[in-house]
Order: sequence, then C-alpha cells, then structure tokens
Amino acid sequence: MSFSRFAKVALGSVLVTLGVNAGTPLSCTNTQISCKNTTAVADSCCFNSPGGQLLLTQFWDTDPVTGPVDSWTIHGLWPDKCDGTYDANCDSSRAYTGIAGILTAAGQTSLLSYMQTYWKDYNGDDESFWEHEWSKHGTCINTLNPSCYTGYTAKEELVNFFEVTVQLFKGLDTYKTLTAAGITPSTSKTYTSAEIQAALKAATGHTVTLGCSNGALNEVWYHFNVKGSVSTGEFIATEPDGTKSTCAASGVKYLPKSGATTSPTTSPTKTSSAAVPTGTGIFSGSGYLNAIIGGAIKGCIIGAGTWYTTGTCASFTAAASGSGFTLSSSKGACAIVNGALSCASGNTATVFTVC
Repeated sequence: MSFSRFAKVALGSVLVTLGVNAGTPLSCTNTQISCKNTTAVADSCCFNSPGGQLLLTQFWDTDPVTGPVDSWTIHGLWPDKCDGTYDANCDSSRAYTGIAGILTAAGQTSLLSYMQTYWKDYNGDDESFWEHEWSKHGTCINTLNPSCYTGYTAKEELVNFFEVTVQLFKGLDTYKTLTAAGITPSTSKTYTSAEIQAALKAATGHTVTLGCSNGALNEVWYHFNVKGSVSTGEFIATEPDGTKSTCAASGVKYLPKSGATTSPTTSPTKTSSAAVPTGTGIFSGSGYLNAIIGGAIKGCIIGAGTWYTTGTCASFTAAASGSGFTLSSSKGACAIVNGALSCASGNTATVFTVC
C-alpha cells in the first residue's frame, strides 16, 4: 500500500510543501533542526546526522550542452556534516543499479521522464550518473535508511531520494531567477559574483555556492537544514556550511548553451540562420520565435508558448511534417490549445505552415 506524504521546503519566507509518493516512514515528533540542535537527538530516523546540511546542486553545461537550453539541470542532493566535510559511499550493499528500472517498477514513470530531461550526464550516460549520485550521496542520508520505514519495500528509499531531489529542483529555477535580474547567457557579457549572488539570494533569502570552470559559471549549490527526515520533513534554506565558491569576484562568464550570441535586451532580435522557410510551407531547424507587430519586433515566444516582451528568447525546434512543420521547446510539443499557442508535455503537435 502506498500513499502521499509531504516534505516542506522553506525558501526565504516561503514554505513549500513537496508531495512525495511512497510507503510509510516512521512517525516523527522531533522538532529540532539539523545542524542547529543544542541537545543530543536519539531518534536518528527523524534527525539528519551527521549529514545535517543538504545541498541541492545544479549544473549549467555548455560544452557539450546538456538539458534544455533555457534551464539548468540537476547535479544531486548531498548531505554535508554541517562543517563543510561529508561522508561518501556509505553503504555498498545499497549501491543499486538499474535506476530507470527501479523507478518504472515503482510506478514513477513521470519522475523518470522528468529526470531524463533535467538530470543529465554530460557524457550521455544518465543511468551511471544517477547510480553514482545515489551510491555516493544518497546512501549517506541516515533518515533514508531502510530501518526508518514501517513495512519497508525494497529500494523505496532510493525512489524517495530522487523524488525529493526533483521536487526541490522544481522549486529552484536558477535560469528564471537569473533572467529576472537581467543576468542572461552571453558570449560577450560578463558579471560579478556579487551580482549573481544577489540575484540568487532572492530565491531563498540566503547565500548560495557558485561554481566556475575556466571563468564561466557552471554550477550553483543551494543549502538547507532539515527539520525531521528528508522524506517527510521541512527543508529550511540556510547559509553554506563553509566557503566553497570557486568563481572570481568579477569577469564571470555565463555562456549560452546554444552557442549563439545573446545578451540582455528589452526586444530580443536574434534569430537562427538554420531555421529558414523553404518557400513551400516547410520549416526546419532551431532558433527563436520573434513576435512582429507592424513590421517591428515586439518580443519573442518563451518555452511554454507565451509571448514575452522582455528577457531571453527560448529556443524552438522545427521539424518537417507533411506540407508543413511542427514546433517544440524544452517544455514539450507546441499546439494550438483553446485558440492560443501552448508548448507542453502531453500536447499533440499542431502542423503549422509558413505564411
């Protein structure tokens, strides 16, 4: 028997509840917060220790490109010891393999589909990446031990690990947060770490850890303490448990995934030379969709299919279909739904023609 249980995430002053489908965890009455307790906590299934600070880590891969061009991707969920150190590979007997098969058997096909889009390995081996993240980090989360479940079903703690990680990630849209602050991918513009920190601090109310490679931003870590267990407790945003950022104070690059030159603008004008009409109504390639009114560009279409007058355009892919073409974005297939353009998973793609 399975049922829905909930974990909560505190982002700044906002408390977010995460719906998690799984079996029955042990009942928790402990109200102490990991890394903040002043007395010993005997019930380890309701208190994260020694890995008391949980880090939700995200990637921005540009070479090679992984994941949607308008979204960061998941790196993992890591338990730190509240002092910047951490344990790794804590239980070789639970170094499970075949993650996709485990999730499918648990009825988590939607979760698996999401991971196949947003939890990517830059070498193209997602399965090995997922196995690594679970074995190295997931097995060190003490509140996910099998003994912390009533009526334990084999490997359900692994399912919980991926569920909670994905739900945390969904509440922390790094790309959108940076874009709202005018920080957009560019091959020419650079930013200061302070600018990036200020933008991302608005998401949780706390400092994040920034990671750079060759002077380019490529990783962000969000830090949480937890009240209760990881599967059912409350995630409370907090300061990093050590100085870890690797980005320079200034001159930080934020490169585009597409390789195209982009920069902040109130009226995006970049288009892709790869996507051009053939004269027959067939359209193919990748590029932006600009909104043109009265012969002038007045904005562009973002991933969900909405007209957006400011910010960064989303990339769309056109594919030939009969005498026309279909469109898709990172959000899914594009279709006319109730008289409006919508791009989302589950859509049946509309066949468009060039006017």
